[in-house]
Amino acid sequence: MIRFKHLGVCEQIVRICDSVGFKYATKIQAKTIPYALKNRDILGYAQTGSGKTLAFVIPILQSLLKFQITFYSFVIVPSRELAFQVASYIETIGYLFGIKIGLLTSGIEYATQISIIKRSPHMMICTPGRLIEYTEKTDNLFLKNIKKIVFDEADRLFQNDFDKKFLSVVENLPKFKQSFLFSATMTINIEKLKKISMSNPVKIKINKKYKTVSTLVQNYIFMPFKSKNCYLSYICNEFSDCLAIIFVDTQICAEKIAVLLKVLNFKVAYFHGKLSQDKRAKILHDFKLKKIKILVSTDLASRGIDIPDIELIINYDIPLYTRDYIHRIGRTARAGKTGRVINLVTQYDISSYQKIEILLQRKLEEFKCNLKDILFISKRVSSVKLKINYILRHKL
Repeated sequence: MIRFKHLGVCEQIVRICDSVGFKYATKIQAKTIPYALKNRDILGYAQTGSGKTLAFVIPILQSLLKFQITFYSFVIVPSRELAFQVASYIETIGYLFGIKIGLLTSGIEYATQISIIKRSPHMMICTPGRLIEYTEKTDNLFLKNIKKIVFDEADRLFQNDFDKKFLSVVENLPKFKQSFLFSATMTINIEKLKKISMSNPVKIKINKKYKTVSTLVQNYIFMPFKSKNCYLSYICNEFSDCLAIIFVDTQICAEKIAVLLKVLNFKVAYFHGKLSQDKRAKILHDFKLKKIKILVSTDLASRGIDIPDIELIINYDIPLYTRDYIHRIGRTARAGKTGRVINLVTQYDISSYQKIEILLQRKLEEFKCNLKDILFISKRVSSVKLKINYILRHKL
């Protein structure tokens, strides 16, 4: 285990890292920080939950201690949730040094964000859509001083309709800057971004072959599609003391499942992109405090949410792409804690599920269910159908 001071991190930052519990560097941090402190461009591939955020936050803050230039660095992330999480890391380490942070994301009024820019923060954290909006409406003067730029979760930055506009903004950023690009997977668009923004980057790969942590248990349950909600309710009852996320494919499904579990007296909320920012922030806050025990979510919650107490992930819908599975299960068994993943596999999911086992290079163990309990629960689920339909019409 390597301490940050052995990587060249200055004493002031090392003391703060120690005080907030970051005593040792993760693999991605240990390999990235020495090069970053030498002002090299970094191209990093690592799994979700590997500590990528501190791998760029620490070198940028250390550099800022010397220069204190406003609009010094830009961090571009794919979602509002990840933007707020990155901001919290920067505030945790940088607040004693007077580092000012600005957030440019949707969900915050335009006038408010204009005032944020006028305060000339040292670090800006933004989502691609809002960055494009500002570059189209302003003279872009605040982009001219950028010395450091970070593309975090880069493979997700291009999952939108404005890929060309985003690349155009990147092309117009200052040429002489240090770039950090972090991703869990490699895509064609990442190669484009690398060519536009990076100069002779150091390429760092952690766990090229996907491996799960030893504290993570992965199971499956094979069931007929029509019984899916019964099995889900059974699992939630079996793990009623656990903090859990149930992943689904669509927003409508998230709402339906949340209503079902609420009627069955579980402390549950749904979470998806159509909720307002205030609503999403409150749900995550209540989830962290365990006022909500179950979060039914689309893949919005598969990245950018760092809650170490999550013990259970349920894949109600098996993801089509294995990379989405990786990000989902990365929400549990974090920071050395234990966790479990249960995949609900129906006759329609066999092909997608087999791809996951190929990725993991092993067969998962079946989760044994008590069929008598499931039969009892199926009667309860059937009896509340009318009530569920009424709640759905009036929203949860």
